[in-house]
Amino acid sequence: MNFELTDDQKAFADMAAGLFADYCGDEQLRAHDSGQAPFMQDLWKQCITAGLHTVLVPQERGGLGLGLTELMGILEQQGRALALLPLWEQQVGLAALHYFGVAAPEGLWQTLLHEGSPMALSLSALSDSRGAALQVQSHGGAFVVHGRTPAVGLGQSARFALLAGSLDGQMRLLMVDLNAAGVARTTGRSQHHMEVADLDFHNCPLAAWQVLPEAALPWVAQRAAACLAALQLGVTQAHLRRTVDYVSERQQFGRAIGSFQLVSGQMADGYIALEALRSALWQLVYRLDAGLGAAPQALATRVLANDAGHFAGHMAQHVHGGIGVDLTYPIHRFLYWSRALGAALGGSEHQLLALGDWLASHDALGWKYDAPEEGAAQEAMHASV
Repeated sequence: MNFELTDDQKAFADMAAGLFADYCGDEQLRAHDSGQAPFMQDLWKQCITAGLHTVLVPQERGGLGLGLTELMGILEQQGRALALLPLWEQQVGLAALHYFGVAAPEGLWQTLLHEGSPMALSLSALSDSRGAALQVQSHGGAFVVHGRTPAVGLGQSARFALLAGSLDGQMRLLMVDLNAAGVARTTGRSQHHMEVADLDFHNCPLAAWQVLPEAALPWVAQRAAACLAALQLGVTQAHLRRTVDYVSERQQFGRAIGSFQLVSGQMADGYIALEALRSALWQLVYRLDAGLGAAPQALATRVLANDAGHFAGHMAQHVHGGIGVDLTYPIHRFLYWSRALGAALGGSEHQLLALGDWLASHDALGWKYDAPEEGAAQEAMHASV
């Protein structure tokens, strides 16, 4: 069997790598960090021109109509470059709106797709031990939402946000107009220098189409897991590469410290964690693109992404010594990104708990090999498109 990517799939990744390299050098990243831009807006315009923000958007909506396989290569390059962009949030949200929000007004597509307005997406309610902070109430066919969603990426700049909230005890995705009555925003900035905002809702009205069907939430959550893992893969790979360069040059006792057994062993462990993540990610992406159930694969991939980012990130900082914590040296940015990505859908403990719950409900021995691919696993995400 040939597991290689096609030439077209490689071309997408190569184009993205070249584009990000032009805007994400160390000096350019330092300038962004010291400024007040919500994200890399000039690079975002270039991505729009190249169509990188519409990979998952169906062709009938003006997108490229491709799959996660193509998007993963782009996101891995984004992670390597530390390109601060809403690439996955924008198109996963738009694809969900196409498949599940069929009554959305056409003007919304013009704003989000053709005008390039960034879209906010937050699934933080899924990992909140206190339950969903956003509560939706039904009033005669319409809805109102109240509560708070904290630290939503680009929550100040975005016009629309896709958020998770509770309706009649069930988690649902909400497409919220942030300019609507009853919405208040408190702006801040994340550790890796992206604009965030706390969003407070006080009886904010929602039309029926803005409350997506139940099937939309697992559909988005599993693709979000893949996208975050692809970013983590790129961040970790670049973090390790830079660390290898450093330990190959840094001398101690007349030798490069990379030749010391302890250091070389740590680097090897980081590489093993990276490749384990890559294998799990591509299995998940294959299943999602093939329309197969992927609930346990998504959870397992999130665990591997969180653990690989944490282990490799802290190991790389450690072998850099004191310079690793110097904010004028670029290596700290990779650790900040790893932490931000690890917190996006909840930490490893949360994912393992969810995976354990899933396995407890799907306990047929040998299900992975004995049951049809569309069997037990498919039940967790029946509405794959």
